[in-house]
Amino acid sequence: MNQPPENDQLQDDSTHTISWVSYILHLIVAVSAVIPGAQMGPALLVVALIIDLVKKGDTAGWEATHFSYRIRTVIWAALLYLITAPLWLLMFFPGWLAWVAISIWFLYRIVLGMVRLNGQRPVTD
Repeated sequence: MNQPPENDQLQDDSTHTISWVSYILHLIVAVSAVIPGAQMGPALLVVALIIDLVKKGDTAGWEATHFSYRIRTVIWAALLYLITAPLWLLMFFPGWLAWVAISIWFLYRIVLGMVRLNGQRPVTD
């Protein structure tokens, strides 16, 4: 009656779990970027990015879109932070304002991805 799960099912469950772990790490980074003084970001973000880069090839279909989505989100956020970094040198307020906007955008994308992952739907830009 009870048959062991097939290898494809085990792999799907494994990548689904890894995807959730990656989203949770991204969420911690995004929330800590929005809350002043709660900077946990760079190390956790690098860990999450490495997980996504390594495991991206193990997925297919709707779940693969989540790995690509998280990788693009991190790359765009990093570029936007680097581009707006000189604002901190000019004046504190413009730099702070730009980084808050980027952090809120990053948080939005991560939450959107988590909602779609929970619904087992692909995520698009």
